[in-house]
Amino acid sequence: MTQATDVDAGPVETMFAADRASRSLGIELVHHGEGTAALRMTVTPDMVNGHRIAHGGFLFLLADTAFACACNSHGPVTVAAAADIVFVAPAREGDVLVATACERTRYGRSGIYDVTVRRITGGPGEARTVDGDGGEGGGQAGEVIAEFRGRSRSIRSEKKKESQ
Repeated sequence: MTQATDVDAGPVETMFAADRASRSLGIELVHHGEGTAALRMTVTPDMVNGHRIAHGGFLFLLADTAFACACNSHGPVTVAAAADIVFVAPAREGDVLVATACERTRYGRSGIYDVTVRRITGGPGEARTVDGDGGEGGGQAGEVIAEFRGRSRSIRSEKKKESQ
C-alpha cells in the first residue's frame, strides 16, 4: 500500500496517508499522476450486504477515493461538489476491484472526473496489472462494476481569504 512516509510526499500521498476511512478498508493507492489515479480494494465479508453482494456504499467509497486522489493531484486542496454512480454489475466477496480515475476537464476552481470500477482478473501466480501492460499494479482490467462521475471544487487557501 502506498503511504506518505517522507517529508517530500506530494499532495496525493499526504492526503491518502491521512485518509483513515479508506485505508482501514484496505484500499491501496496503486498509482497516480496529473489528474489520474488507480486504487485497489478487495471485497471483504464485512462489505457484503444481505443479498451477498458488495454494498454499494463501499463501491462508492472506492470510486470517491480514486476521484479524490485524481483531483488533488494538482496541489490545491480540492473536495467533491457532487458525485453520482451507476452500478453496472455486482461485486462479490473476495473480488479484487480497481477504480481508475481520469480528469475530463478543469475550469476555474472546478473540475469533472470519471472513475471506472472494474473487477480485476488473474489467477494466483499470474501477472496482475491495472493497465494490462505487464507493469506493477492491481490486475488485468476486467468486467465493469460501476461508473462514477465526480465534480470537484478547489478550496481557496486561508491566506487568499484573509487578503480579500
